[in-house]
Amino acid sequence: MSQVKWFERQFDFTITQNIFPGILERLMGTPARLEEKLRSIPPAQQLFRTDNSWTIKENIGHLSDLEPLWQQRFNDILEGKEKLSVTDLQNTRTTTANHDDVPTEELLQRFRQIRQQTIDMLSTVDESVIFRSALHPRLLTPMRTLDHFMFVADHDDHHLARITELAKRYNEANRP
Repeated sequence: MSQVKWFERQFDFTITQNIFPGILERLMGTPARLEEKLRSIPPAQQLFRTDNSWTIKENIGHLSDLEPLWQQRFNDILEGKEKLSVTDLQNTRTTTANHDDVPTEELLQRFRQIRQQTIDMLSTVDESVIFRSALHPRLLTPMRTLDHFMFVADHDDHHLARITELAKRYNEANRP
């Protein structure tokens, strides 16, 4: 089963309850989930590419590549900016980073470290900050801190699912 492409996703930012602690748990758990998933994927499989897509290693690297954007957008909200920082919609950083040449353990460690920086930023957030917002530049809708990090957690899950799909496609393509 294939999932909808990230840029085609629709989001609902109408949650009025404080579900931020659960979102924070998802964010904290992503490095461990990623590490667990990669334990069963051999190195050759991590370099498999299909339909001109990113490899498994590039998907891992992409998560680290975007973490500074997530942190900056949180700072945008804290600073009361009207609009969140824009991103490079071509994902140039990921496509030029040569993540396939980096050992998997290093990619995983990089992600764990930079995600921990994000968690540290969020660990003292109070409820008033959770409901502050700024305009998302691509979606053109207000995005609160709560929505922003739900978006990040969904983005994590999107790439974890993509890694699972790539591993499955590799196995199908290499069946005897």
